[in-house]
Amino acid sequence: MQRNTHKKDKLFLMLLDISENLKQGGQYFLDFKIKEEKHLEEFQKEMKEYEHKGDVLVAEIIKDLNNTFITPIEREDALELAVHMDEILDGLEQCAAHFYIYNVYEIDHFMVEFSELVYKCIVEIHNAIDLLSQKKLTQIREHSIKIKEYEERCDILERVALKELFEKQNDIKRLIQYKEIYELLENTADECKRVSKVLETVVMKNA
Repeated sequence: MQRNTHKKDKLFLMLLDISENLKQGGQYFLDFKIKEEKHLEEFQKEMKEYEHKGDVLVAEIIKDLNNTFITPIEREDALELAVHMDEILDGLEQCAAHFYIYNVYEIDHFMVEFSELVYKCIVEIHNAIDLLSQKKLTQIREHSIKIKEYEERCDILERVALKELFEKQNDIKRLIQYKEIYELLENTADECKRVSKVLETVVMKNA
């Protein structure tokens, strides 16, 4: 990705790298069309690659924070942003792994809608991190608000999905598997909300 790095602090560039990897992983998760059992292995392997890259980037930022005397935002806030962004990607990777382990290739409309909402959160996170890197702190709040709105929609979606699942699914094994996947996706949306809270904290401390 081409971006203007003029006068951007190294810490902000590292956070941007994490958010960019998250965005790419989220885009792949959303766009990949699972149609048959044979697709599951490819899907979970590719998501594992994004997750591994995320772990490497987080390890790098932790090392840099430990070796840097002055940071543009508080170390704790930078670390929380990095860790929660990584947790979002971990959640998506775990979901892909569950598809593979449970041999779930019949992706229902609830899973698609969860994926769309989580990706919308990820886009807002990436845009907010970009604004942070430019020190345009007052513009971050509108993205934080959108993240919370999408997360609330995931809360509602989970309830509707679980209600329909318990009403219509007669296969107990499949019921348990789908329930876990819905909950994983909703928990991933919760991590997006945690990022928005840290962003708001950064704005309050530094704006």
